[in-house]
Amino acid sequence: MAYELRESVPNPETFVALREAAGMSPRSLEAARCGLPNTLYGVTMVEQPGETTVGMARIVGDGGAVYHICDMAVRPAHQGRGLGSRMMDALMAYLEEHAPETAYVNLMADVDGFYEQWGFERTAPVSKGMYLRADAGDAADSVEDSV
Repeated sequence: MAYELRESVPNPETFVALREAAGMSPRSLEAARCGLPNTLYGVTMVEQPGETTVGMARIVGDGGAVYHICDMAVRPAHQGRGLGSRMMDALMAYLEEHAPETAYVNLMADVDGFYEQWGFERTAPVSKGMYLRADAGDAADSVEDSV
C-alpha cells in the first residue's frame, strides 16, 4: 500500500470516525465542525490509490506561546507502518519553522515510548498533567440544583 501525507485536516465526519476507530474518546460532529477550522496545522494520511483517509494529527494553540499536539490517530489496520511517525515528523517540522523558541509545546500521550523520540518528556513530578471534561460541570450543576 502507498500512502500520501497531506497538509490538511479531515472533514468532520472522517475526524469523528478516525477517533472512534483508533479507540479515542468520542467527539461530536458539532464539536468537529466548530473546532477543525481553528487548527493551526494539520495533516492527514491518505491511502493510495483509494483516497481513503487512514490517519490524522493536528496542532492547536495560540500560534505564539502555546502549541498543543492532538488528535493523532491511525486506523488499526494501517498501524505499524510508520504513518504516525511520518505525521509527527510533519508536525515537528511545522513547529521548528513557526514556533518561537520560548513556546510551550504539549500533548497528552496515550502511547508509551512514541513521542520521546521527538524530545518530549513526562512532566511529572515537576508538574502534573490535568484535564476537565466539559460535561463534568453539568454533573456538578445537577447536584447543586437538587440541593
